[in-house]
Amino acid sequence: MSISMLLAFIAGLGVVCGSILSSTDRPMAFIDIPSIIIVFGGTFVTLFISYELKTAMDALRHIGLTFRRHKDTEISLKDEVGQIVRWGYIIQKNGLQGLENEITDSLRQNNPFLAYGADLVVTGYTGAEIRQILTHMLESEADRNKQPIDAIKKMGGDAPAFGMLGTLIGLIIMLGSMGTDPSAIGPSMAVALVTTFYGIILARIVMIPIATRLTFRNDATLFKENLQLEGLVLLAERKSPRYIQDKINSFVDINEQFLIDRDMNGNPAAANHTQG
Repeated sequence: MSISMLLAFIAGLGVVCGSILSSTDRPMAFIDIPSIIIVFGGTFVTLFISYELKTAMDALRHIGLTFRRHKDTEISLKDEVGQIVRWGYIIQKNGLQGLENEITDSLRQNNPFLAYGADLVVTGYTGAEIRQILTHMLESEADRNKQPIDAIKKMGGDAPAFGMLGTLIGLIIMLGSMGTDPSAIGPSMAVALVTTFYGIILARIVMIPIATRLTFRNDATLFKENLQLEGLVLLAERKSPRYIQDKINSFVDINEQFLIDRDMNGNPAAANHTQG
């Protein structure tokens, strides 16, 4: 569970509810079931009209996943550099067989892109071939991840439109009854505007922020995997561990870079016994 996401979401709703409770002694005026049906129902219906079932369901799944922790935004890229540098020492000492022994089931589960790339190195592909394969893999991954995010963004755009639709429906009903009971105009107008209120809340506190957060997470994952790609290419080219360190440290903030002499305690041989 992403505590920061959950707290931010609760805080957003708290700001809205707090402002309502502090401004009126009739907070129940903001509860209207038909308005909820129009906004939420219409927004989700258009999702399934606009996209294939798989993409629509994937978008809904991603909304739920937003509340989970995302390891790629929490890990230190320094550790990723250190892992690849250690593999460089292992290849120097034990060859590709040594690297093959490092590709454990745990690595395949927790870091499948790195494990897949390491398999390519062990297979004997050249650096250029590995770059081509993994670049195509990253481009395909980015395209797949973009589809559900685009769907969520569209939901954020549709929600206010359905809010306005509900308001128009309410106004039509209100204007149709003006001649019979003019005193009902005020309450009827309030009910009509509640639908727009729901549309804005759904868009600006739920859908658009979630799409933004998912985009940030995907960017973090792609950045990490680009670092790994560069390191795997250097491993395939049998570059020295120090060259690998200097090359892929360029991806990392200068204050968080991995340094062999400091972070391996000046003992490169430790790489043969350590997996990052």
